[in-house]
Amino acid sequence: MSTIAVGSFIIECNHFGGELADLDTFRRYDYVTDDDVLKVNDGAVGGMLRTLEEAGHSAHPLLVASACPSSLVTDTAYDEIKSQMLDRLPSSVDGVLLALHGSSASQSIGDLEGDLIEAVRRQVGSAPIVGTLDLHAHVTQQMIDHCDALLAWETYPHRDAFTTGERGAATIVDILSGSLKPTMVSAKVPVLVSGILGHTEGEGPFADVMRAAKRIEQDDATVYSTSAFLVHPYLDAAEMGGGAVVITNDDESYAQKVAVDLATDYGNRRFDLEPELVTPEAAIAASRSLATGTIVLAETADCCGGGAAGDSVHGLRALLEYAPDASAYVPVVDPEAANVCHRADAGQTVTLSIGHRLDEKWGIPIETEAVVHELTDGRFTYSGGIWDGREAEMGPSALVEIGSTLVGISSHPTYEWAGEQLQHFYVDYRQVRFVVAKNPMNYRIAFPEALEAFVLDTAGPTPPTCRHLPYKHVERPYYPADEAQPVVRVYRKRRD
Repeated sequence: MSTIAVGSFIIECNHFGGELADLDTFRRYDYVTDDDVLKVNDGAVGGMLRTLEEAGHSAHPLLVASACPSSLVTDTAYDEIKSQMLDRLPSSVDGVLLALHGSSASQSIGDLEGDLIEAVRRQVGSAPIVGTLDLHAHVTQQMIDHCDALLAWETYPHRDAFTTGERGAATIVDILSGSLKPTMVSAKVPVLVSGILGHTEGEGPFADVMRAAKRIEQDDATVYSTSAFLVHPYLDAAEMGGGAVVITNDDESYAQKVAVDLATDYGNRRFDLEPELVTPEAAIAASRSLATGTIVLAETADCCGGGAAGDSVHGLRALLEYAPDASAYVPVVDPEAANVCHRADAGQTVTLSIGHRLDEKWGIPIETEAVVHELTDGRFTYSGGIWDGREAEMGPSALVEIGSTLVGISSHPTYEWAGEQLQHFYVDYRQVRFVVAKNPMNYRIAFPEALEAFVLDTAGPTPPTCRHLPYKHVERPYYPADEAQPVVRVYRKRRD
């Protein structure tokens, strides 16, 4: 029986906006240490622990830290998480399993996963290290150098964190048994697109790439694992891009061939990954000719699940101006407005300055009167996804009425999965004409009976197109700023 250290650090970061993530940010989601780690039964860590137990191996607990995407992680928070994990890591373990995201950054370090993996490598020497990643990971040379195997989630919307954890644990078991000598190659193209058309279910450009990758993994005996990546495009880092990581059993040249083929296929589909956008005014105008039913206005530029603050009121402003009599629901993160509401009673009229208070550069607040409809503590439970069954905290929250529009005001950004925030206020989306969704993908889960959805072209740190993002470190050319055929970059392990 071998002893495998198990830990996790999962957060997606944004260089263009949002709020910094401190330790309290993680504590609102997941911050678990020592033997409590062994009680985790969901997510990637849950899958790892189950597989290790079934294989007869012992798990040594490190630390589990995860949080809603944000701007950058504070240096203080990352230093604490890193030191807590390394302090719990004996140099004598037989291997290490790490559940990671792959697109996190701090105030001082641009690649937190690479930094953490390298620190773990220094501590455990030649013991195998296997990591699992989000399929939006920015896979770097530093990660490849110091990790024996990297495997990514296969679904978007994300439904397979647990089974990916199982795959990661099975990989380290195979390495320890001697049946796998992993050779890993990453290939990427500089294609930076939002997640709007990055789904892996049904028909779609990225779905086709994922299915091709998984067919190779299933049918080609030489290939141990394939992972396709749709990189998180709101990092500003060198050598950004999407593509593939391929692991073979001691066959580097073949791993490179397969990885390059998959990355090339992904690059060839770049034009199909750019969505059709409309202004809020145009979306509302187009809705007038549609039948009765709910219209989703996807304000993806303010996606908390991509690191935005969630405080935009572009969609709300358009509804108040162009559809003042239409019923609607809009979510906004604004702790000051929530506080004003909590100083009042239900049914009372309050004067609010709402929106663009956390990340001011993307717009100006709306000055308005609102009727307080409901006051809550903001606690809700996720009904699926990577935090299935976990309690989340929006902080002091309020449901207010501004004319015909309901506004759900929260104090903290939270990840949108299946409309749990709206359900928290007992709002039935089917009873309103418009609902603003601040995510690029999961509104399909939250509002399955919606009549139509429009992707809004609004300002924010998670825009639906990356064509105009002010990158400082991303090299030209890259799509969609440049339309030329993208060059494939290859990353091989350099560690002995």
